[in-house]
Amino acid sequence: MEEEVSFILDTTKESMQGSISHLEKALVKIRAGKASPVMLSTVMVEYYGSPTPLSQVSNINTPDARTISVQPWEKTLLPEIETAIMNANLGFNPMNNGEMVIINVPPLTEERRIQLVKQAKSEAEDAKVSIRNARQDANKELKRLEISEDRLSNAEVDVQELTDTFIKKVDSILSVKETEIMKV
Repeated sequence: MEEEVSFILDTTKESMQGSISHLEKALVKIRAGKASPVMLSTVMVEYYGSPTPLSQVSNINTPDARTISVQPWEKTLLPEIETAIMNANLGFNPMNNGEMVIINVPPLTEERRIQLVKQAKSEAEDAKVSIRNARQDANKELKRLEISEDRLSNAEVDVQELTDTFIKKVDSILSVKETEIMKV
């Protein structure tokens, strides 16, 4: 029985860690004023008839904090890349100089920063919901086991401690991202 309880706790911890990982990936996509190649991670380009991630057909760099350069491996892809960036609806206006596509990342307005903070809070709340769902699943699994009341209540306390720990992690990750977004 003890093995089953520790298995449920380990599985729950893995699930909660997955929620944290998902949150971190989601927050990386929320831009905080600085240019980053990750901003273009969702852009797909038509390449020989199939949609291909931009990073697989070009080299993406950030020469400075306000500029992203996209240098395709085939010059014929320049118009396709420009169109794909426009269609991705990221709020960027790409420029083509014949060699590469250059994107000037506009500085964020106060209003836009507030929207991005709301978006980050929404992602954090989704992560918290996911963590609470993992707690709920773990508690259901524990109740299915035929263990003593004392052991069940101890296991539930362990699950709650895990939940509290991961919720605090979400809050601290969100706090760091909020500061990053609001910094001018």
